Amino acid sequence: MQPRRLSSLAIAFLALGLPALACAQEGSPPASQHGTVSQTVNNTTITMGYDRPVQRGRSIFGDILDYDVVWTPGANRATWIEFSTDVTIQGTAVAAGRYGVWTIPQDGAPWEIVLVSDWDTHHSFFPFESEVARVRARAERGAPMEVLAFYFPVVGAHETTLRFHWGEVVVPLTIGVPAEPYAGG
Repeated sequence: MQPRRLSSLAIAFLALGLPALACAQEGSPPASQHGTVSQTVNNTTITMGYDRPVQRGRSIFGDILDYDVVWTPGANRATWIEFSTDVTIQGTAVAAGRYGVWTIPQDGAPWEIVLVSDWDTHHSFFPFESEVARVRARAERGAPMEVLAFYFPVVGAHETTLRFHWGEVVVPLTIGVPAEPYAGG
């Protein structure tokens, strides 16, 4: 008696069907997808990691997010930023390292941006005891942005602008880097 062979159709089903079934069992992708952004300025690399909430027609600031309440700009985990060298943010010195990023949105006044040493935390629990720096930046009105974004629209020899942008709110931060000569090739 000959051993049974799988038909071409059965092999195709196994090859194509099982991976799709495995994906379906894992569930849908998260509503707030993870994003990263990185920029090198002179000898300094600035990197951010954050989960990107979606506006979905909602009014954000003053509605789903209260003014005058500490909030990490993102979802799921706290947003973080990392500097490969010492920098200044809005003129305030910040040592090289990775930090959690938190904000206090203000209506008609400059926002507060707070960096904390405890960067690996849930987005709901502000670690008061680990504050490293606190700066202020005035929010501006911009074109509507459906998904939270951080980006670097201006990059100079020793300074860059990092923008937080969600809905029609844009918060620019000036980041200065050391003036050592560029060591690249």
